[in-house]
Amino acid sequence: MSVTEPPGPLMDRDEVDRALARLDAEHEAIETSLLALQDHAGRRLLEGAKLTGVTEERWAAAENRITLLWAYFDAYAGALRAARELRARRRWPGREDLAELTELLRGRSVTVAGGSASGASPSLTGGPAKLTERFTLEELVARMNDLYAHSLDVVVAADAVWSALPARIDLLAAELARTRQLAHSVGVRPGEHPSGDDLERITRSLTALREQVISDPLAFWQRAEGSSAPGGGRAHTDRYDREARALEEVRREIEAVLTVRQDAEARLGRLRDVLSRADRTLAEARNARGEVLAKIAASEVPAVSGPPTALQEQLALASDYRRNAQWHRLSPLLESLEEKAEEELVRARESLTAVTAPLAVRAELRGRLDAYKAKVARHGHAEDPLLIERYDAARRMLWSAPCDLRVAEEAVLRYQRAAAELFAPRVPQQGGTADRREEA
Repeated sequence: MSVTEPPGPLMDRDEVDRALARLDAEHEAIETSLLALQDHAGRRLLEGAKLTGVTEERWAAAENRITLLWAYFDAYAGALRAARELRARRRWPGREDLAELTELLRGRSVTVAGGSASGASPSLTGGPAKLTERFTLEELVARMNDLYAHSLDVVVAADAVWSALPARIDLLAAELARTRQLAHSVGVRPGEHPSGDDLERITRSLTALREQVISDPLAFWQRAEGSSAPGGGRAHTDRYDREARALEEVRREIEAVLTVRQDAEARLGRLRDVLSRADRTLAEARNARGEVLAKIAASEVPAVSGPPTALQEQLALASDYRRNAQWHRLSPLLESLEEKAEEELVRARESLTAVTAPLAVRAELRGRLDAYKAKVARHGHAEDPLLIERYDAARRMLWSAPCDLRVAEEAVLRYQRAAAELFAPRVPQQGGTADRREEA
């Protein structure tokens, strides 16, 4: 709805005709807007709904505004009709007619019942309630614009929430029903599994949410910042989104339980295999420890623990859950067992590595000694007495039991140093040359 031009001095005939033409167009636009508001789907829903909370309060105020709006429109239409009739008396109106027309079109010529008389509160009329009020047509249009905007804002906001949220809640409720049925089929029930309790809570929350959305839609309306247009904003869906996320988490949990049902036997078989490998590795570590203690002297060898009986007990419990189709209990137990079994296998391997470390050191020293012996032979020093003596000493230490690794390592180093001295190039004497043996 637009606003007429401000009042001015005495109008001439052409000004009157132009003003009447604008006012006719104004009247038609206002009437169209009011009829559209009257027929708005949101308004019909508000009139028929059992409202509560902020929506009940705001709709009661909006109904008063709409009633007052129609009263103002009737007064506006009556003033315009009187002006048209006065203008139609003469083709060339005289000064008195023009003065009367100017007063009708620009003066405070419209008298309407005040807010109290029309059932409106002072807040709707912009001041204290009055029995009657006088307006110019311009002021009346401005007042109608304000009432219309506030009324339309309530109607559009409520309609937007009703159009957005209930349908989404119904779709989520249908998904919830399917998830509940699936959960029941795999033994996920309230009081027996956390996901079953979550489904019950989501059901209660969605039911309460839908009831509140239907009875108090404006409680879910968030006005856009900086927007003054009617209906400027959106339905906020925080509670709906929270429940949708919760249902998605439950659905993933149920799918995990279904997956457990489908491949439980294979997973149990893999668990048995991992724990069996861990047990064999620990047994190997225990045997290796006895060998190390017999063959290596002056070496600290860590103790080797036995197989974890708790994991075997949990594995037996998991098998029992599978036989009794208690998938909701089997699912978290299998996940925990798989993690612990892998950790147990790693621990067993680390134990074997720690126990056999002295044997690995002895093997490395043996390999180093033989490598240097081969190198000495390639350079033609295999019959060197000092090297033979030091090699034999190191070999006796490394191939005897128990072997003192510290002493054996010193013997290997002495052999290496003796060999290195033979491989080193000789410094030529003054006035002569010396052979430089190729360093290997």
